[in-house]
Amino acid sequence: MSTVDKTAIPTGDEMAGMTQEELARLGARLDGVELVEYGPRFEADSPAEKRAERQVAKWFLLSAASALAFILIFVMWPAGYQDPFSSRQWIYALFTPLLGITLGAAILCLGIGVMSIARRIAPHEVAVQQRHVGPSADHDRRTLGAELMDTLDKTGLKTRRGVLKTSLLLAGGGLASAAVLAPIGGLIKNPWAQGKDSELWVTPWKPAADGTLVRLTMQDGSFVRPEDLATGSIMTVFPGVPGGATASDAAVMLFRLRSNEPIRVRTGQDGFNYGDFFAFSKICTHVGCPVSLYEDQTGRVLCPCHQSQFDIHDGAKPVFGPATRPLPQLPISVDQHGYFVAVHDFIEPVGPGFWESFQGSTPWGSHPEVQPQPKPVFPPFGQLPKENS
Repeated sequence: MSTVDKTAIPTGDEMAGMTQEELARLGARLDGVELVEYGPRFEADSPAEKRAERQVAKWFLLSAASALAFILIFVMWPAGYQDPFSSRQWIYALFTPLLGITLGAAILCLGIGVMSIARRIAPHEVAVQQRHVGPSADHDRRTLGAELMDTLDKTGLKTRRGVLKTSLLLAGGGLASAAVLAPIGGLIKNPWAQGKDSELWVTPWKPAADGTLVRLTMQDGSFVRPEDLATGSIMTVFPGVPGGATASDAAVMLFRLRSNEPIRVRTGQDGFNYGDFFAFSKICTHVGCPVSLYEDQTGRVLCPCHQSQFDIHDGAKPVFGPATRPLPQLPISVDQHGYFVAVHDFIEPVGPGFWESFQGSTPWGSHPEVQPQPKPVFPPFGQLPKENS
């Protein structure tokens, strides 16, 4: 017969008169567990107890310090892109590893601290358990609660151990702060602080303050001329300004379509092309992946991330996949030296849609702040001047 069968179940009044430790031992016996040894590991306020408390607290303090380091690095580290040949490239390269190391250390130290509580602070016990079958009886609910509370009392966390409790709170608070910082990090900076010139509205294709237009360049900084593209080809171009090749919203696909292909122009974007040359944002309007796989025969360009397809012959409208917005078109022409330039910035937001973009409530091509500017006078298509020597 098991130990459970030999243990008499006291009445409710009897249990009300029992101490918490007696209830804990009763609960153990009812579960077929005999506590051979059970009690505090050290005498209260003894040097051994204080030493154990400090050993546990150090792990929580290390966790809190690591979480604080994560927050400071996330907010203050100069994480802007640096060219591989820049003397500050190592600073940029350390940003992500430091985030991983500090957050991982915070979680690791917190886990070690919790395990140390069980090994150094929680009551010492030696138990022998008998196996039994079936669910717990109703009286087990009271005895189980008593076991848990008695264990908490014997750790001293309720009435003593201020150092341990403070360090545990610091570790838990620091780790919680680090966990919520990443998703709300974008809210620290107000994206609309500059009004119509805010970053989500403006890209590096915007003309300079003196009206100088931005030239289209290859990644190496070379300016692009119409004769650089063969018929039916595509080229990725960037704004010819400092940092243009690394700006997240600046990459553009320059197409040279065939003259006999029927082209539909979106409302409000007449004249954005230069003859057979069309320029569209390379940033997918689904989640911002780079669109680049072009099929000349169908005029479709594919985003490799989620297979959205855009029809270049029809204003780069999405015809397949999860994207719902066309690729924004960049108005282009050539300057007096025969190089491609952007006449003005995009007239709609680049990349994935966001709440304030008003897309869907206003016609395609309309922008809440920026309106197309009059085109400067450029040489007509097919009559390019020779480059000045």
